[in-house]
Amino acid sequence: MSDQIKFTPPTELALAELELGQVEHPAWDEPVICRVEVDLPGWLANLTGQSHWEVYSEEEEENCVSFAMRASHKHGRPTIASRSDHALQAEVTLYHNGYAVVDVNGESLFDGALTNATNECARLSYYHVSGEPIALN
Repeated sequence: MSDQIKFTPPTELALAELELGQVEHPAWDEPVICRVEVDLPGWLANLTGQSHWEVYSEEEEENCVSFAMRASHKHGRPTIASRSDHALQAEVTLYHNGYAVVDVNGESLFDGALTNATNECARLSYYHVSGEPIALN
């Protein structure tokens, strides 16, 4: 019995596959950061028909950010909300996974994924971990 190990050189096909695996790997193997910018007053105006929304408090938790909002009366013209005893109050919760919930005076007006298709007031941008923007077609 010999202490020598017989070496078999790799085939050209095996070398090509190895090089391909090192150079070209699927894009879905890399982490992607999604940044969402939402025009909250504009979104609430679209959902309620009431303009002039303002954020009066913000609370950040581990998995979401919640905004407490109210309809303001900046232009002096009385609105339905200002004439009633119950001015419009809203809570908007934006989850880090892209989900959003909007409640106005206790009524759910939106409960779903926040995308350009579900919200014209949202702008989504995608980035590599390095910070380089990802252009989508």
